[in-house]
Amino acid sequence: MESCNTESKKMKVSTELSEFDAIFEELVENLTKEGLQDKEIKDAFTWFKEVLIYNVPHGKKNRGISVVTSFKHLVPDASEDDIKIARVMGWCVELLQGFFLVADDIMDNSLTRRGQPCWYKKEGVGMIAINDSYFLESCIYKLIKRYAASKPYYVHLLELFLETTLQTVIGQCMDLITVPVEGKLDLYKFDMERYSSIVKWKTAFYSFYLPVAIAMYMSGITDEVVLAKAKEILLEMGHFFQVQDDYLDCYGDPEVIGKIGTDIQDCKCGWLVVRALEVASEEQKDKLKECYGKWDDEAVQKVKNIYKELKVESLYLQFEEESYTKITQMINTLDVKLPKSIFHDFVNKIYKRQK
Repeated sequence: MESCNTESKKMKVSTELSEFDAIFEELVENLTKEGLQDKEIKDAFTWFKEVLIYNVPHGKKNRGISVVTSFKHLVPDASEDDIKIARVMGWCVELLQGFFLVADDIMDNSLTRRGQPCWYKKEGVGMIAINDSYFLESCIYKLIKRYAASKPYYVHLLELFLETTLQTVIGQCMDLITVPVEGKLDLYKFDMERYSSIVKWKTAFYSFYLPVAIAMYMSGITDEVVLAKAKEILLEMGHFFQVQDDYLDCYGDPEVIGKIGTDIQDCKCGWLVVRALEVASEEQKDKLKECYGKWDDEAVQKVKNIYKELKVESLYLQFEEESYTKITQMINTLDVKLPKSIFHDFVNKIYKRQK
């Protein structure tokens, strides 16, 4: 019976993904058609169309799909028109993700993204990608206006996306200034409190709270207490998700995760190095300080060797189980009128993920 339920869930996810993907072409047309017909700006929109096609639809789309599945949990008898709006809002989340990633890859000197060269690394693009990230952000508000301007939740969505963008920008800043560009590396600033703050602001708000909050507003939920309860659980999931990302950056298969991990070279304040510093000897800390943050294969390998000595991979697996148990307990003891299935769907998507 459990196997049948699992297969049924997989089929539902597959079907929703197909229906979600099916409207992307329509959205691209809505975002570019007018510009492509204007001789004065046609060249820009020919370029922008490629920006959309290259950077937006190739991820896992968990964030976007979660808007739709959460909305269906909240409004089981929703009309097809409202479900389509939920899908459009899901694509708005994917556009936000695309905007962040195009810019983030430049800041991190990343090489690949989603199994292909980062947009700025593509021949003929370079720093034009900065402007392209602005375009991707502007698309969000164009779509919200086109599909939801007449809805009672229109202003809530505008404010939510603006607030989430600011929160993520704050988190990115905290991440970047933890190690000043020209400053001297001080790994002792890398602690779990700092790490947790970066994760909360840079990842958790937009990856976990945003999709569910969109669905809640669309279903008519505006009660601050209910929103706060949902946020508490979703931010915890966001922390869990980012720790997984840090682990996969080091130990994941680039063919599976779609990118070559560079957190060590980029001197990221990541969970692995923070946890390693908590248990390392003074000699190991000195070696980490010497090798961490260098674009040198030998130095990177030395860091990984210290991780192995400290059994950091085992520490991660222990954290993964403890975090999953904690989140599940938070969901099961939720004391507001929200379908717990929303949160179970989310956590089950990310538990034991490989990419």
